[in-house]
Amino acid sequence: MAKWMENPFRRKLTGLLVVLLVLMILLMILLFIRQKYTVTTVYVNGNTHYTDEEIRDMVMSGRLGDNSLYLSFKYRNKGVDGIPFVETMDVDILTPDTIRITVYEKALAGCVVFLDRYMYFDKDGIVVESSSVATPSVPVITGLSFDHVILHEPLPVSDEGIFKEILDITNLLTKYELQADTVFFEEDGSVDLIFGNIRVFMGSKENIDEKFMKLDSILPKLSDKKGDLMLKDYTGTEETVIFVSRD
Repeated sequence: MAKWMENPFRRKLTGLLVVLLVLMILLMILLFIRQKYTVTTVYVNGNTHYTDEEIRDMVMSGRLGDNSLYLSFKYRNKGVDGIPFVETMDVDILTPDTIRITVYEKALAGCVVFLDRYMYFDKDGIVVESSSVATPSVPVITGLSFDHVILHEPLPVSDEGIFKEILDITNLLTKYELQADTVFFEEDGSVDLIFGNIRVFMGSKENIDEKFMKLDSILPKLSDKKGDLMLKDYTGTEETVIFVSRD
């Protein structure tokens, strides 16, 4: 046996066989990991600006992006940052083939259109994002006067109190699950809401919650109509609700 091992050729052959064996074992381990930890099911929640597919592509990028073991190391104790409209995203590995992506979007009060761009701002009026695409869940705010917009700075309006009013309106829209296309602020402070072909004159903030409650009940009945809904004088009686058709 010692003489056999002393033969240089046989020693090289033995070493080569050992290397091949190790490589085969490593290849089998890699194939096992590839098969067992390939992600086939992805749950996405919390997203409104991006589709599930877009979120999935952002998180599962790269050559090993569909491997849950790789993703668990990549996102361990940290989220996904640097995505427009998104504060962060958490990635949880539920099973070797299933992950859950939780999206925490930036809190947006509304957006204004400036130079053909949608400029999104938060509750304090700070412009946080700019996009060429409108987000359906964020209403376009009109009636504000400004001559420039700078990203990450407040909208240059004369009355900063308007942002609280905007936030109040958007919160009420969210509360009653209403999706307005446009929120228009008149010079006298009254508010109009536009839902497709329906313009709703809400008037002042007086009885505003009651007005939204009534709007929530009556708007579905006007889905196939075009016209103006007068709620500015609504005090809780049907007589103060007027709809003027524009058909």
